[in-house]
Amino acid sequence: MKNFTYYTPTRVIFGRGTQAQTGALVAATGCKKALIHYGSGSVIRTGLLTQIEDSLKAAGVAFVELGGVVPNPRLSKVLEGIELCKREGVDFILAVGGGSVIDSTKAIGYGLHHAGDTWDLFSGRAKPAGCLPLGVVLTIAASGSEMSNSCVITKDEGGVKRGCKSDLGRPVFAVMNPELTMTLPDYQTACGCVDILMHTMERYFTTGTMEITDSIAEGLMRTVLANAKVLRYDPDNYDARAEVMWAGSLSHNGLTGCGSDGDDFATHKLEHELGGMFDVAHGAGLAAVWGSWARYVVDELPLRFERFAVKVMGVEPRASIRETALAGIAEMEDFFRFMGMPTNLRELGVGPTEEQIATLARMCAEGVGGRMGAAKRLDEQDMLSIYRAAL
Repeated sequence: MKNFTYYTPTRVIFGRGTQAQTGALVAATGCKKALIHYGSGSVIRTGLLTQIEDSLKAAGVAFVELGGVVPNPRLSKVLEGIELCKREGVDFILAVGGGSVIDSTKAIGYGLHHAGDTWDLFSGRAKPAGCLPLGVVLTIAASGSEMSNSCVITKDEGGVKRGCKSDLGRPVFAVMNPELTMTLPDYQTACGCVDILMHTMERYFTTGTMEITDSIAEGLMRTVLANAKVLRYDPDNYDARAEVMWAGSLSHNGLTGCGSDGDDFATHKLEHELGGMFDVAHGAGLAAVWGSWARYVVDELPLRFERFAVKVMGVEPRASIRETALAGIAEMEDFFRFMGMPTNLRELGVGPTEEQIATLARMCAEGVGGRMGAAKRLDEQDMLSIYRAAL
């Protein structure tokens, strides 16, 4: 067990009808004028945006709005938000949506406290010096950004996708009503479940962990697997929605990484390049490359993969540790297929050329400073091999 710091300042308001409390929560921060930041038309079609507006008006909070956030949120929208906040004197940002909206909100908050190029915060040339206070009304269980210290933005020119981590960007509060996720298409629900699982696995497949942390992570993954299957046939099941939504927050607020030697997140970094180049759904991209990554590193952590196979995937022990480990990987891929998720790049709908694969590996290596991973330290050649295996 390694030393760790666990910091989760976000206040969670969870359950049916909780979006009605949004105005009071924003007002309690002392906010004078808020920016409501959201995505496409779904929050308008469902009436959620009107509910949020009415709640803010009732609480006496002035506001302006900026919609149009897309999956793999763009730097251009972040810059637009920064200028709007400066012009309108905004002192609080309210994200109404999922991970893309929340990440865009965090980036705006950072940018308002940064004198230089906002992209410097994502390219690694600068670190956030501050962040405008922000809150969340969550509509998608997936990214865990509502309680995490991270966000990911895509630069419009070149499709470069990079992340930024800072505790300064942790939301003040997160309103989480599982009912708000019931309007999602099945594909988005499945992508969200994959992302939640992956956030946990990125911390699980490492060394030096704690038994209590392992048990929490394993229980979380089993919970997502079971309830994702329920939602496959009963998408309006409130209890299953609630289990998945809470798992999404716990998967990425640091809890499942306490006491380890460090997070892996190689699969995420590999997917970021796919998302930047091909603009694929994040959860689907993760599913498409995970199996290839897992088979590439399994011999570095055979006992870890064996434990995962038995305790999470329910695999009966095989003749050898490695056989059991590989069976666990195969079971997870079977789950992806059951949920309608891809298990390779062609199923994802992309067929990169050899030149594009080389570019993906090069950009991934550049983005991580040369090497990445905790299960196995991967260099550019390793990344190239994983991308090729994922074809």
